[in-house]
Order: sequence, then structure tokens, then C-alpha cells
Amino acid sequence: MILGNGFTPYHCYYCSTRTIPDLCIFCLQDGTQGLLPGILQRFSTAAVAEEPISPPVQVNYTQLLIDGKFVDSASGKTFPTLDPRTGELIAHVAEGDAEDINRAVHAARKAFDEGPWPKMTAYERSRILLQFADLIEKHNDEIAALETWDNGKPYAQAANIEVPMVARLMRYYAGWADKIHGLVVPADGPHHVQVLHEPIGVAGQIIPWNFPLLMFAWKVGPALACGNTVVLKTAEQTPLSALFASKLLHEAGLPDGVVNVVSGFGPTAGAALASHMDVDKIAFTGSTDTGKVVLELAARSNLKSVTLELGGKSPFIIMDDADVDHAVELAHFALFFNQGQCCCAGSRTFVHERIYDEFVEKAKARALKRVVGDPFKNGVEQGPQIDDEQFNKILRYIKYGVDSGANLVTGGDRLGDKGYYIQPTIFSDVQDNMRIAQEEIFGPVQSILKFNDLNEVIKRANASQYGLAAGVFTNNLNTANTLTRALRVGTVWVNCFDVFDAAIPFGGYKQSGIGREKGIDSLKNYLQVKAVVTPIKNAAWL
Repeated sequence: MILGNGFTPYHCYYCSTRTIPDLCIFCLQDGTQGLLPGILQRFSTAAVAEEPISPPVQVNYTQLLIDGKFVDSASGKTFPTLDPRTGELIAHVAEGDAEDINRAVHAARKAFDEGPWPKMTAYERSRILLQFADLIEKHNDEIAALETWDNGKPYAQAANIEVPMVARLMRYYAGWADKIHGLVVPADGPHHVQVLHEPIGVAGQIIPWNFPLLMFAWKVGPALACGNTVVLKTAEQTPLSALFASKLLHEAGLPDGVVNVVSGFGPTAGAALASHMDVDKIAFTGSTDTGKVVLELAARSNLKSVTLELGGKSPFIIMDDADVDHAVELAHFALFFNQGQCCCAGSRTFVHERIYDEFVEKAKARALKRVVGDPFKNGVEQGPQIDDEQFNKILRYIKYGVDSGANLVTGGDRLGDKGYYIQPTIFSDVQDNMRIAQEEIFGPVQSILKFNDLNEVIKRANASQYGLAAGVFTNNLNTANTLTRALRVGTVWVNCFDVFDAAIPFGGYKQSGIGREKGIDSLKNYLQVKAVVTPIKNAAWL
């Protein structure tokens, strides 16, 4: 049997799940035990030296989407979106700026104040979101190919995990649309009191480049379920999939002006959206430094409400009772998934001193086995970094690690001479005061730290400006309970990592953000609460 994306499924050696090469997405093991035909078994220049595979998709949407129509930017400017496998042009995309944000906000405001969307029954809105999910599934392979081409992530990851997750998220929020309700509450006197939950209005949304389509769903889904209208700015590195998805939303029956998409740059389009006086709410995913700018712009304009999902430096804590082989595989996945370009990556791997040396050797062996290459190639685990800026930033951090005295176990350099490929890199003997242990690298660089005491590792794990997520690997329930309650982070994964579900809230403590995405908590970001109090005369009951 061949899957629709061209990948042959296998039964995982460990859990018997029908899966795809190389890493089982359910039990996170190398489920094929090295038996895959024709799959590269370690990183090498051979993996990236071949002629890039031609993506099986055409780029059809490169304009701005405003008021239901694809239009050029007001200035007529465009910018290039590049293939990270080669650094070569994919397409020229309309470059929106403040004038285009004004046009989009005007359309969204008109759609909210005068259009049918907030006045539709919740059931009607739900049906449109369900139809959109069906269209996402129908165009799964096209969308996945656009995401891989524009972003560099493995096609198998996009086609088999991320695009299906978008459909699942939309169905989840479609289910919420007609279940958002208020309350009638008793008062100390003859009054009838209603608590109403109303749509907040025009929501501005700014999404990142590492998971472009998933972040589109995380933000657009709850906003629409609650009856809002949207102006969304895509990341300049990855504008293509959101434009395609927005076209499908309109095919599903979304009224004009409800979702508007402006591609452009942060200092122009992004700043204009965050500071716009007619935007009622702003949601941003990206770096902590940029999040602070968004928060300031929102405050200085109309004090619009803000949701921020920001950076992380997540600890992954491996206790001495761990199955070392399983722990190595899980820690590898926690860090290297999505080329290490993940805000919640387990980028501080804390390993108990009793198993430290064994862990480091096995982690090295696993990194050497990691398959790096063209993300359209069958069996590739790691594609290129997003662009030259991120590529060079990661190489600088690797140099910081070497210069600070950390032990470079493996990797440490670019891979090949074309595109933005970096060798899977591991440092051991990492100390808490080193930059590679403190700052978000956002790349395939694993820092392994040693600890010897539970209280010690809790203190060290919490000694960070970030608090997005953490991983705990132990067979002791008491240890797990101690850690899950002591770690000051928004998500703790116990004996697993990067488990995302539509119903699981995601967000951070400290400088990792404000508010939560996904789950019931995400709806609160897009609702206003109104109390309505009416006197009652001759009440039969209160």
C-alpha cells in the first residue's frame, strides 16, 4: 500500500502502529529497526548533494487577501520567498505595509459590524468550519508540499502530522461554536443578572515561520468559532500555505472580509497591525523580544488585549531510573524535531550523573544516524534551516559553545555547500552560565547538562527567563509528581514530548508568553464578558 503522499507505510517494531519511516510518531521509536530499503543511515554530504526534488505543487496565490479578493499591495511592491534547500526563488509575494493593513482592518471591521458572520447562528458558523476541514483534507498533499517547499520541514511530517492536525483543530473549534454560552447568576436583591460572552471584534494575528499552517489554525480557529473577524499577517519567510488555506476557507462559504491575509514584514505590516486603533485584539507567536514590542504597541495605541506565545529554553530531565535507550530517543526527538526550530524544544537536556556518560555516547550515536537532506526525499528526518539569517545564527551559537569550553561531541558545521543544512550537533559538559544553556538557539543543537540531586535539578531547570515547557523522564511516580508541580512552565510532558492535541492548552510562564492557545482556554482570548442587570418586580423567586 502507498499513502497518498507517496510514502510506504510500515508497522512499527515497538508498538505495531502503521506508520511511516523513520521515527514512529506514536511511540517515538525507530520503529523499523534499520530495515528500511534505500534509507540513508547517518548525516552526510551525500544526503544534500543530490539535485533537489521538484516539488509536486504549483504556487497559485501570492497576492494579499483582502475583503474576499486577492489583490496587489497598495505600493505594488513584492518580496521573494525562497527555497531553504537552495536559497533560490520560489515566488514573488505581495509586500503589504501600513496602507494594506488599513484596507484589511477596514474590511474586517465592516464584516464584523455590518456583515453576516457575527449575526449567523453558531451552528451555521460551525458548518463552514467543518466544510473547511474537509477541504483541508482534500488538498492535504498540495498544502503539505507548499509547507515543505517554503519552510524546509520534512514532507512526511507536513503531510502525515501537521496538515491532518489542522483539519482536526478546525473540527474541534467547529464543535465549540454552538457551545459558547453565558450564565444567569443570582444577585443579592430583586435583579435578573445575565453574563454574556460576546465576540471581541476585529482580531489581529501575527504568525511565525516554523509552523506556519498550524499557527494559522491555532489562531484563526478560535477567533472564528467565537464570531470574530480576522486580519492575519504571515511570516515573511513562509507566506504561501496561509494564502492557500484562506482560499479554501472562502470555498467553504466564509463571507468576504471575515479573514484577511497580509504578507509582509514585522516593522511595517506587523507594527501597523499591533498599533492599529480599530483592532480590538492582537495575538502573536514569535520571539520574546518581538513579543515585548507587540505588547508595547498594543498598549500605546488603544490598549487592545494581547495574547503572546513566545520563546522557550525547555528543560528535559532524565532521572537515573530511566531506560537509557528510550530516553536518548525521546530527548533526540525533543530537540531535533522540526530542525530544532521549535519554541518548546527540549534544549536543556539534564541527565543524572549515574547515567550521564552512557547517555552522551548513545546520544552521539543517534545524532550520527540522523538523516539530513532534501525534505521531499523519502526517509529524511531533518531538512534545512529556514533561511540564511537563522542558519548563521545557529552557527554562531555553536561557536559560542566551543569558545565557552563545552565539549563538542558531534556535528558543529554546515552540511553540504548549498542551502541551509546544519549537522546535528551535541555539546556535553555544558554549564548553566553558558550562552548555549541560557539563550534560545532555535536549531539542531543539543546541550547535555549533568545533575545529581532532584532538588538541584528543579532549581536549575527553573533558573531561566523562560517557562514554556519541560520534559520529565522517570519510572518513579513520586519523582514525576514532584517535578510536574515544581517546574514553572506551561506544559510538562512525562515520558513523552511534543504531544499536541486540539484540547490541550499551550502557553508559558514568565517571559514565554501571556494566555493560552488551543483548548477551552483559547476561546477566552476572543470573547468579551458583559453583565446585564435588570430589576425584577414582584419576583416569584430570586
